[in-house]
Amino acid sequence: MQPQYRFYNMSDGKKIMIKPKRQDFEEIYFSGNQGSLFLSRDTRGKTFTLIIIALILGILFFFKDDLSKEKFGILYFVSFLFLLTAVFLSVSVNKVSRWKKQVNAYLIKLENCKIYELNFTQEFFTVNIDGKEETSKWQDFQTYEINENYIALEGKYSYMFPKKSMSGSDFSALKKMTETQLS
Repeated sequence: MQPQYRFYNMSDGKKIMIKPKRQDFEEIYFSGNQGSLFLSRDTRGKTFTLIIIALILGILFFFKDDLSKEKFGILYFVSFLFLLTAVFLSVSVNKVSRWKKQVNAYLIKLENCKIYELNFTQEFFTVNIDGKEETSKWQDFQTYEINENYIALEGKYSYMFPKKSMSGSDFSALKKMTETQLS
């Protein structure tokens, strides 16, 4: 069933009713391998560093009989670097895993919601998901990002609204208000 969109002009603000599709949000949240534990933006460099150090360590172990006693410390040093890099990678993998779990929980919540509406005025921005409202002043948002696929707001609460889950006029109205209030 196709989502119904309604746009209300209210005397004190605007209301956008949307029914989000999980796929629209997943395309943005998990773009560019962001959902990958070892190849996300946060873990890619650490993964490749660990692989390079592992290769060096493997080569050193293969030729360890050719190392003099004075140069044997190199093997210990590279082993230490390998362990240190593995620890940093595991911390990053854990961070990505927790983020992915939070995103999936949020997407399940959106997938099952009956009401998802945005209300905004010149002063306030309110998101209502099944009667649970989160209201912020526009000045509470520290950063925002607008591109052809979505609008993201970060502050007291953080939101991401895919263009695909709303009509073009709704997206334009939200974009205009965001640029006006946060620029």
